[in-house]
Amino acid sequence: MDRIGLVDIGSNTIRLVIFEYSKASGLQELQNIKTPARLYQYLDDEKVMSKEGVQVLCDTLKSFQKVAEKFNVRSLYPVATAAVRQSSNIDEIITTVREETDIEMRIISEKEEAFYGFYAVIHTLHYEDGVTVDIGGGSTEVTYFEDKELKHSHSFPFGVVTLQKLFFKDKAHNDKEAIEKCKAFIKEQLSTLRWLEKRKVPIIAIGGSARNIARIHQSLTEYPIAGVHGYRMKSSDLEQVFEELVKSDGDDLEDLDGLSRDRQDIIVPSCLLFNTLFDYVDAKGFIFSRKGLREGVIMQTLEETHDHPFDKDNVFKNSLKNLASDYNINKEEAHQRQMIAEALYYELEKNELIKGNKQDKALLRNAAYLYYLGSYIDSDASSQHTYYIISNSSLNGIEHKQRVKLALLSSYKNKSLLKFYEDETKWFSGDEKDSIQMLGSILKFSYALNVSNTNIVQSLYLEKNKENYDLVIMYEGDPIAEEYQAERQKKHIEKIIKSKLNIIFTKNLH
Repeated sequence: MDRIGLVDIGSNTIRLVIFEYSKASGLQELQNIKTPARLYQYLDDEKVMSKEGVQVLCDTLKSFQKVAEKFNVRSLYPVATAAVRQSSNIDEIITTVREETDIEMRIISEKEEAFYGFYAVIHTLHYEDGVTVDIGGGSTEVTYFEDKELKHSHSFPFGVVTLQKLFFKDKAHNDKEAIEKCKAFIKEQLSTLRWLEKRKVPIIAIGGSARNIARIHQSLTEYPIAGVHGYRMKSSDLEQVFEELVKSDGDDLEDLDGLSRDRQDIIVPSCLLFNTLFDYVDAKGFIFSRKGLREGVIMQTLEETHDHPFDKDNVFKNSLKNLASDYNINKEEAHQRQMIAEALYYELEKNELIKGNKQDKALLRNAAYLYYLGSYIDSDASSQHTYYIISNSSLNGIEHKQRVKLALLSSYKNKSLLKFYEDETKWFSGDEKDSIQMLGSILKFSYALNVSNTNIVQSLYLEKNKENYDLVIMYEGDPIAEEYQAERQKKHIEKIIKSKLNIIFTKNLH
C-alpha cells in the first residue's frame, strides 16, 4: 500500500485528496475535503495577492497537514494553479507558505495543467479521440487527443470566477445582457483555436462546474443510478440545464438538486462555456470525467515509483480487476465460471441456437468473473447486493448503460430481474433485453456447474439427438452437488434451445 495526498490549490477552491495505491486494488480515493477559499478574489487589479489571501492559503494548508498526518500519508503534494500562478507577487507567496507551513508549493504551468487533465482522462475513460475541457476559477484548459495521444493543448487566462467578475458582477445570475456578452466573449476566445473547430469528437469535461451540471441533469431526469464519472449528455441536455438555471431566481438556486451552494454564482458562466464549446467542436457528446488534474498528477508520480501502475489501453479490464479484488473474488473460481460460460456459449452458437457476437461474448466473460460478488456482503441476498455494487460503482472505461447491463448479468437469477429494475431496464430495447436474458441464463447455469467451488468440470459439449439435446459434461472429482444443481437450473438453457435438455456427467479418464 502506498498512501499519498494531493492539495489542489485552485482559484475557487482548495482541496485535499488522499489516495491509496496497491497493485491489486489500483488507485483508491480515501478522503476528499475542500474549502471554497476563492483565492482569486484576493488579487487586485495589478494581480497582487493580498496578505489576507496568503494567510487564507497558509491556514488551509496547516489544516490539511493535520488531516494528512492522521491518515499516515507518506508524502503531501501541494500544487497551485491559476490564482497563484497569475499573481505578480508569486515569489512572496511561495516564501510565506514555506516559512509558515514548511511546505514547498509546486506551481503548475498552463501546459502542465492541460496535460494532467488529459492524462487522467485517457487512463480512466475508454474514448480514443476527444476534446478535454477543465474550467477552473481563473483559467480554462482545453486539449485535443487522437488515439489517446495528445495533439494540441491551450490554457485560456479566464475561468468561472473571471467570467463572473467580468460579466455578472452586481448582476443577477440570469441577466440577459450579461449572458449575451459572456457568450460573445467565449465565442471570440474559442475562435482563436483553429485546431479545435468542428473536430466532431466527444467533449470530456473535468472539474467541479462540470460535475454540478451533470448532477443537476441527473436530478432533472430522475437518473436511477449513482455516479457521474463517464456520465454522457447531449447538446439538448446541456441546454435543458442552462434553461433550468436561467429560469430560476437566486433563491430557487439554493433548492436546485445537484448544485453546490458555493457554485451558485458561477454556474451560469460555466454552462455558457460548455454549450458554446459543444457547438464550436460540433461534438458527439458531453461526458463528465471525475478524474482530472489531481489524479493526473498522482498517476504521474506513481509512474515514477511503481512498475507500470496504469495502462491506458486496458482501462476497463484493470477496473474490473480492482473491483474483484475489493470484494475478495477467488480468481480460480472466477476463471472456472468464465471457462464454463464461454464453452456453453460456443456450443449454443455452433449448434445455431443463438447468434453470437464479440460484444456479447466479452460481456458474458466479464459478468462471469464478477458473478454474485455481492455474496461477500450477504450470501442470502447476493443477487441484490451484486446489482447495487456494480451499477453504482464508478467503474473506469465503461459507459453507464453498459455498466447497468454488466450489473444485471452479474446478478442474474431469472427474467423477473429485468422487471425488478424497471427504471434502468427502460434504457434497453426489446432485442437488448432478450440478449440480457439469454446471457444471464447461460451464467446462471454455469454457476450451477461449479456450485461446490471445486472446479470439477473439465469440458462440455452439446449434441442433438432425435428429439432434444444432450449436454455432456466431462468432470474430475465428485460431481454430486453439480449434478443436483444442474438438474434444477437446466430450465434456463431449455428456454434458450426451446427443447428438453438431457445432462450427462461423464468422468474424464485422461
